[in-house]
Amino acid sequence: MVTLNSATVSQIDVPGLHLPSYPLEDRRVGIVHFGVGGFHRAHQALYLDRLFCSGHLPQWAVCGVGLMPGDAAMRDALNAQDGLYTLTAKAPDGSRDSRVIGSIAEFLYAPDDPAAVLERLCDPAVRIVSLTVTEGGYNYSPTTGEFQDTTPAVAADLAANFDAGDTPSTMFGYVVEALRRRRTKGVPPFTVLSCDNVRGNGNLAQRMVIAYAERKDHQAAEPIAGWIAQHVAFPNTMVDRITPRTSEADRHMVRADYGIEDAWPVVSEDFLQWVIEDNFPQGRPAFEEVGVQMVEDVEPYELMKLRLLNCSHQAIAYLGLLLGHTYAHEAVQDSDLAYFARYLYMDREGTPAVPEVPGIQLDEYKEQLMSRFGNEHVRDTLARLAEESSDRIPTWLVPVIRENLASGRDVSGSAAIVASWARYAEGVGENGERWPVADRLRDQVMSAAAHHGRDQLAFIRQTELFGNLAENPDFAEPYISALTTLRERGARALLRDLIQAT
Repeated sequence: MVTLNSATVSQIDVPGLHLPSYPLEDRRVGIVHFGVGGFHRAHQALYLDRLFCSGHLPQWAVCGVGLMPGDAAMRDALNAQDGLYTLTAKAPDGSRDSRVIGSIAEFLYAPDDPAAVLERLCDPAVRIVSLTVTEGGYNYSPTTGEFQDTTPAVAADLAANFDAGDTPSTMFGYVVEALRRRRTKGVPPFTVLSCDNVRGNGNLAQRMVIAYAERKDHQAAEPIAGWIAQHVAFPNTMVDRITPRTSEADRHMVRADYGIEDAWPVVSEDFLQWVIEDNFPQGRPAFEEVGVQMVEDVEPYELMKLRLLNCSHQAIAYLGLLLGHTYAHEAVQDSDLAYFARYLYMDREGTPAVPEVPGIQLDEYKEQLMSRFGNEHVRDTLARLAEESSDRIPTWLVPVIRENLASGRDVSGSAAIVASWARYAEGVGENGERWPVADRLRDQVMSAAAHHGRDQLAFIRQTELFGNLAENPDFAEPYISALTTLRERGARALLRDLIQAT
């Protein structure tokens, strides 16, 4: 058994396991990444590893930065292994592609040493700061689009005096303070590269970073917000790879099959896609050489992914759990739920809200999605798909609902998805199952769901999540119908009613 690190990786000799072909000691940090989780390590870090293995010097290696308490475990795992970890991509036919990834050269847990994070961000060699901070990490209202400056961590950073020795605690605080210091030192600004599942993620990151900077400027001798708006690039991206949470079975697989002790391996599906707006004033890795699509306009790809893949994940998540399923592949093996996701949502409501996508046949894409969802080797849990719904449904599905309502199109499928979230948020299943509602607004959404008996519209009266949808009868009526059926007759009855009505 080999404990994975840079000193032992050369001892590994396992057929079919790819190893870094570049000297690990030559890695130089060119990218700082906030939010190192399974997805980043299965996606962006993989592309960089491929690039380095193709012969490019590893001058774009990653320094990961963790801000949240849970990131301390990632610090411990990656630092003990010199940034190395195993990634196994599993295909629907059971075949696997496994490799040791070496593109993360450093990991800094910000609460340990904030000054070290700022020093790295100010390094002239760092020309990109990338983000996977989740939909909620941009600190904006999904209904108004406004920056929320009263959340405790952001408010603390706005009140802090970094010149007097205070230190940041948020992504906004670190990014803006680093840009301020780079300007002072005459160091060109880095590009901010969002890799999160939100529409116009680069545009959103730009608006929120500038909004934070504008508020910070109130106490600054030399304002920074206008300089950021003029000099910092925020390209839009679309990212795609289903990456479930690492399980103990995954660790056992790595030990048993490869003889490697890896504290935090990653398992993903075999599908992989990254589309990036080509806007990097200070340079970038040769992404296009390893399969990244560099384009002028990301939006069509992004809307396709958000409105077909991400929304369909929500379509199967809550209804699947209510039906007693555990995994995504079980949900799409259920003929009623598969029909609902593929035809009633994807075809009737999702597709009309997707523009023409260059080089993509949407029917083929939708069939591919169902195949990906059905990959039983990935074992993606419905519980994972149902997490943080208050960030996901308003960001992904509510815009689809609004566009379809504005065009006079049917929204009964989307109403059923929202109703299934509302029913799930009651916290108790049809057979008495209890599940944790993992959501940053858990108390709020569960409190709203607890009022269903007295007010059928209580859940969608949360205006910060749904705006005025409760007042629109074209949505409220199918929503009430779906919720009533879910509460009185169950998820199976709702699905069959919807299918019968088509």
